[in-house]
Amino acid sequence: MPTRSKLSTGLYLVVVFVSGALVGGLSYRLYSVNTVTAVTGGLPKTSPEEFRRRYIEAIRAKVHLDPQQIDQVNRIMDETRTQFDDARARSRAEMQAIEARRVEKMNAILRDDQKSAYTEFRAEREKLRQQQREKQQR
Repeated sequence: MPTRSKLSTGLYLVVVFVSGALVGGLSYRLYSVNTVTAVTGGLPKTSPEEFRRRYIEAIRAKVHLDPQQIDQVNRIMDETRTQFDDARARSRAEMQAIEARRVEKMNAILRDDQKSAYTEFRAEREKLRQQQREKQQR
């Protein structure tokens, strides 16, 4: 078996080391990609009154509504808003009833020593939920 010279062995070691460094650097670059945050909603939030004003102005210009038709559109918008508000209230009440039944069932399976911890857990979760709502409304 022929022996390798010290020079060729040294060159092999340098090649292996350099290739390892290159592969390591490349893999680090591939896996440390900057995260991108999505902007939700697209358009800035507008108040219902501002939305209505823009909507009526746009439909008036595009469809060429006369003043009587604009009054009718306003009445339709009022009716629709009332219907949406009623639907939201019914949905909210129904969801609160479902939540109350869930809490009741959870309390039924817990021991007395666990119930206070569960109540505390629920209070913490509600506090977080309120903070998220406030953050979304900004």
